[in-house]
Amino acid sequence: MEKETFDGNDIEVTETETSEQQVSEETEKPHKWRKPLLITLGGIAGTTAAVYIGTAAYFYFHCLPNTEINGKDFSYANRAEIEDYLKEDTKNYVLEIKGRENVKDQIQGSEIGVEYEADDAAGKLLREQNFWLWPVAFDREQTLEIPVSVSYDKEKLKEKISTLNVVTGEQTQPASSTPFFDGEKFVPGEEGKGTAVDVDTLNEVIGDAVSHLTEELELDDTGCYVRPKYIKDSPEVQAACDQMNPYLKARITYEMDEPVVVDGTVISQWVTADENFAVTFHPELVQEWLKQFAEKYDTVGKTRTFTTADGRSAQVSGGTYGWEIDEESELTALLANIENGDTVSREPAYVEGKTAISHGASDWGTTYAEVDLTNQKMWYVRDGQILMSTDIVTGLPTRARQTPEGVYTILERMRNKTLRGALKPDGTYEYETPVDYWMRVTYSGVGFHDATWQRTFGGDVYTYRGSHGCINMSYSDAGQLYDLIQVGDPVVIHY
Repeated sequence: MEKETFDGNDIEVTETETSEQQVSEETEKPHKWRKPLLITLGGIAGTTAAVYIGTAAYFYFHCLPNTEINGKDFSYANRAEIEDYLKEDTKNYVLEIKGRENVKDQIQGSEIGVEYEADDAAGKLLREQNFWLWPVAFDREQTLEIPVSVSYDKEKLKEKISTLNVVTGEQTQPASSTPFFDGEKFVPGEEGKGTAVDVDTLNEVIGDAVSHLTEELELDDTGCYVRPKYIKDSPEVQAACDQMNPYLKARITYEMDEPVVVDGTVISQWVTADENFAVTFHPELVQEWLKQFAEKYDTVGKTRTFTTADGRSAQVSGGTYGWEIDEESELTALLANIENGDTVSREPAYVEGKTAISHGASDWGTTYAEVDLTNQKMWYVRDGQILMSTDIVTGLPTRARQTPEGVYTILERMRNKTLRGALKPDGTYEYETPVDYWMRVTYSGVGFHDATWQRTFGGDVYTYRGSHGCINMSYSDAGQLYDLIQVGDPVVIHY
């Protein structure tokens, strides 16, 4: 304890009291900075709040940064600026119209009296934007659309539409979907679009486009064109396909020189559906196909090009030998195959006796007799080998007596036959000539035979001592041929 003198009085002061006083003074020193700090911070906060609120108030009447309206940047724009733009944009409005087949049209807003109708759309947009979030708007874009209200003269628009190319141009009607053969079966085909427009719909669609200031209009997407009665998904089309497809099940293979196949691809041409989807199978079309088929493969009487026995190229026409399809019988057979859905491989029905050894130009095969009228020679060939060759005398080259060209067959073989000419009025024959070897070629009386009255054969003998049409041979040659040739063997007579 210490004593101190104050005003002449001694006062005792303890150490404890002195220590507490020191602590109190030290504690009060930091508190002296608190108040200025708080005042500073409060000032900053107030200023910030004032700036924030003030800016928010600004954006209550203006667009936020990075705001795009109807495709144009309107950052910081007010209502009046927005409306001025919309008014000017409406004034310059043009509608571009694109139709099918590259048809194009244009409607100017000024032609139909388009005018901007002021409303509260711009103000509403400003009020609805979140202006309190203006700080984040600097880093975020917003795209907005304002529905622009316009008015126009409906009568002028209707009149303008009536002059458009899509209306005045050719109005091709659409085609309904029909059964289409896809290579395997009938399926609903694509409908034909056409260019005919539905004028009522067109007026409605264009009017709506103008009301919304649409700048481009693709008519193909708006239902303005007349639609076909039946489309690909119409049940009537599928029902017709279901009726037609059973006809396609048949497969008939004709065994010709190359196989000829009648399958769904061919049969599909013979079955049709009309505009009301009534299905019809057409036998007359089958008959027409058979006629063309026969014209191609029938050989009786036709010109054939072949190689002669002595290696030359020649042609032969006419005669009675060859293929001839019995079209009536084959039509009945083919229709039955189709009706039953048959899969068969066969030859067509032929006229009785009108068949050949093979298909192709030389359909007489490799065993036949050949007569060369120009060179007055004949050959007999068996299995491709020449077994005899000799000179002959054929008919006198006149209309009544010339030897007929063509391909025939041996109709009969006889020994000791008497050949007779035409019957005369007195009951006798023009001639009666007995022969030892007779091989008939035609029913009119042409054939091979021995002609002992001919002194020579070959050369030009036929021009002055020709026969009545037969092929004259020496006695020995006729005998040799008689031993070789058989009934049914083809005979090729050519120049």
